[in-house]
Amino acid sequence: MELRFLGAGREVGRSALLLDDTIMLDYGIKMSEPPQYPINGTRPQVILLSHCHIDHSGLIPNLMDLDPEIFMTPPTFDLTNLLLRDSLKIAESTGLNAPYDSGDIQKFMYKTKKVDYRVKFQTHGYNVEFYDAGHIPGAACIHVTSKTGESLLYTGDINTSGTRLVPGALEFPKADYLVIESTYFSKEHTPRKETEAAFIESLKSTLDIGGNVIIPAFAIGRTQEILMLLEAHGIRPYVDGMGTDAYEIMIKHPSYLRNPTQLKKAFDNAIRVNSSKRDNVPMESSVIVTTSGMLNGGPVMYYLNKLYKDPKSKMMLTGYQIEGTNGRMALDTGIIENNGILQQLKLKIEHYDFSAHAGDRELKAIVKDFCDRGTKVVFTMHGDNTQGFAAWIEEDIGVRAYAPANGEVFYLH
Repeated sequence: MELRFLGAGREVGRSALLLDDTIMLDYGIKMSEPPQYPINGTRPQVILLSHCHIDHSGLIPNLMDLDPEIFMTPPTFDLTNLLLRDSLKIAESTGLNAPYDSGDIQKFMYKTKKVDYRVKFQTHGYNVEFYDAGHIPGAACIHVTSKTGESLLYTGDINTSGTRLVPGALEFPKADYLVIESTYFSKEHTPRKETEAAFIESLKSTLDIGGNVIIPAFAIGRTQEILMLLEAHGIRPYVDGMGTDAYEIMIKHPSYLRNPTQLKKAFDNAIRVNSSKRDNVPMESSVIVTTSGMLNGGPVMYYLNKLYKDPKSKMMLTGYQIEGTNGRMALDTGIIENNGILQQLKLKIEHYDFSAHAGDRELKAIVKDFCDRGTKVVFTMHGDNTQGFAAWIEEDIGVRAYAPANGEVFYLH
């Protein structure tokens, strides 16, 4: 096996791993300014997509001139189509040069074969199987067996703990080689129940004094989980942005959800808002769940423009805020850029860890489980401390481990 790491080496974003110059595992974009793409010059015949998030899927349409075979789970197909079309629309509206056009997306949809978890298939002489990754609906770990019988498990983004929306990843096959994400290596998550209790208590305290609560949330995964949490506590929120479109897709794939009935109940409980109805949302004791999760555009900027001077109100961030985003600037400085204007936030800002990634303890347990069952080499990627993770694996488990930099190539025997 030959592994060529083209993105997400010692960083988060633009995941891309090329196997034997034939199979591309993910092909994403790093949403920085300007966006960063994987190392180019590759011509894969097959694309296997772990899940829909843009840092894993965002550049796949750019490969359509190669006429590749493409495989992913059914929810990933529908959600990726949603995100790609939205990204293209944003690029066109802001005058940016998108790396693909609507024709490329159309070809991507036409070429894709949808495969459920635990269904074995073949492509170009390789055997492939998707396993539930527990990250978001449809997210998959990808198991590939080469023509010579060597096997590799690529985790993509993984979570073994589970959330209100999806169960955690539970079952993995044996693999000679493991490529694992490292996002939260050396960082432990607060137990979900504790996070939820603190979140609800803080939210209610703001409503009690007549303040409003803005909850920026990622459209896929986080919006749905937060609405389920609010419904469980008898709170009726407004919901705005693409999270509603993502819900309509998810509910069509109930077998990929932990509790589709509860998810439907949560959206039935919420008051849906679109651009023509935003002025009707009362700016007193309202809870507004809206995109984008990192404050880089989206309806959240409309609500912040109304409330940024209100010290009674609160913004409750629910996801990781990447360096260079408006959300990170808000956390670090209390300032955001809103429609070209720098605004000093007087509303309170809080950050809660609702991560859909495995924490330090879970990542270490995954690696130990694989190595106990015969894994010979581990590669750590998709994190800001992949080298520390690789060092821990060698020192504590005694198995060879590498933290590839982008562009590195490994020949495995």
